[in-house]
Amino acid sequence: MNWKAIWAIYASEMTRFFRTLAQSFLSPVLSTSLYFVVFGAAIGSRIDQVDGVSYAAFIVPGLVMLSVITQSITNGAFGIYFPKFVGTIYELLSAPVNFLEVVVGFVGAAATKALFIGVVILATSTFFVDLTVQHPLAMVAFLVLTCLSFALLGFIIGIWAENFEQLQLVPLLIVTPLVFLGGSFYSISMLPPFWQTVTLFNPVVYLISGFRWAFFGVADVPVGFSLLAITGFACICLAAVWWIFRTGWRIRN
Repeated sequence: MNWKAIWAIYASEMTRFFRTLAQSFLSPVLSTSLYFVVFGAAIGSRIDQVDGVSYAAFIVPGLVMLSVITQSITNGAFGIYFPKFVGTIYELLSAPVNFLEVVVGFVGAAATKALFIGVVILATSTFFVDLTVQHPLAMVAFLVLTCLSFALLGFIIGIWAENFEQLQLVPLLIVTPLVFLGGSFYSISMLPPFWQTVTLFNPVVYLISGFRWAFFGVADVPVGFSLLAITGFACICLAAVWWIFRTGWRIRN
């Protein structure tokens, strides 16, 4: 493993992130505050508790997952697409660096950025609600696994995309609706039986449910299924990335 190459890629990506640190910091703070004003105050005044948890606190894991998933995909996609766009990807392909080192560098940086945003949102939420974490290790595990797996998905999207519009296509039209419909701001037990069954086919439900369990000890699906879902998704993304570098799909041409 060429750790110098990994560090060079990782440091380059993180340097670009820190150039816009104020924007990266203020955006999640403002958006989280707005969500709490709209959902926590307006809707929370009508919904007292969900599964024994105050509604304002109940939506915190969903808010974190919404931002972390979006940021992971966006950072992962832009990280690899920009070298393709300017042509520096060929320097990586010709350098004595294997695909695993390239992936670790880019995906590691994207996951770190998303993790930073997640921590900022958690810190911001403490100004609005009293937040306790019953299973801190599980919370960290779900957060890190989510950042890594969706950064891998973003990496795949960045290789697939042929223009900047396609970079936003999957996050806006597929991932964001799945997150909103995956129990971010409600428990699926509040839905009619038919829609509860339909919602279980949404993979994001398992991520949000497991992450919420780490906070409050309540979940819509067994936590083991949640852990299995996020681990399996990460493995699928890793296999897809391996195939891309093995065949050179959308890279060498």
